[in-house]
Amino acid sequence: MKRIGAHVSASGGVENAPLNAAEIGATAFALFTKNQRQWDAKPLTDESIAAFKANCSEKGFAPEHILPHDSYLINLGHPEPEALAKSRAAFLDEMQRCEQLGLQWLNFHPGSHLKQVSEGECLATIAESINRALDQTQGVTAVIENTAGQGSNLGFRFEHLAEIIAQVDDKSRVGVCLDTCHSFAAGYDLTTAASCAAVFAEFGNIVGFNYLRGMHLNDSKKGLGSRVDRHHSLGKGELGLEVFRYIMNDPRFDDIPMILETIDETIWAEEIKLLRSFISDESGSGR
Repeated sequence: MKRIGAHVSASGGVENAPLNAAEIGATAFALFTKNQRQWDAKPLTDESIAAFKANCSEKGFAPEHILPHDSYLINLGHPEPEALAKSRAAFLDEMQRCEQLGLQWLNFHPGSHLKQVSEGECLATIAESINRALDQTQGVTAVIENTAGQGSNLGFRFEHLAEIIAQVDDKSRVGVCLDTCHSFAAGYDLTTAASCAAVFAEFGNIVGFNYLRGMHLNDSKKGLGSRVDRHHSLGKGELGLEVFRYIMNDPRFDDIPMILETIDETIWAEEIKLLRSFISDESGSGR
């Protein structure tokens, strides 16, 4: 079964996120458990935690179909010790908030070298940051999101993801989220069924589908290999719709949260319906 949703608002409390997801007909969703543009946040209250769990249960959202995202400020590969320590502390807090909410995944952008260290050194720092967080938490998997490669961001090559995973001690608690816009902007052609087959075969060979924990389904405002991260609504950008038809009919993408981060939230319900309309009854993927 395909689990499709969007990154919904948690304004007013995390307990509102599952309600907002249900309103657009989602069967999965993403959220921020705190303000994504601030370092500090008030702790989650017992009341908010209980209400979140109750609303998820009432609306039929299992923990494995919820993909929380960490703060955009965090850089787990930061080359400067003080800034790295701050990012690591913030990431641990995010992992602990997921623990409190009974969630299984924490999606994050791997990090940036800021042109101060080599890619290899930065990737090793990211892996060590993950190891430290996993050592201090239980039950939550660190889910690395591939990036567009804008600026000095790493994670835009499948080899980057594989290198980080190779250096994570507990491989049962590390995974990957693939973003279609980021993949395309990074140079992976997803515009035809044939090119999709080739790219996902490459992902399978280099990283492995056993590590795939989620997807972000976004069109791209910028072209193939642009290394610019600009999302667009489905079918309105440079990527087109073929990749989404492909994903909807490939069982390798079953039962993971597939999240819209497209730019017009007023049409998320329609985009979810569009994605479901691509599913072939003969595909074996199910609805």
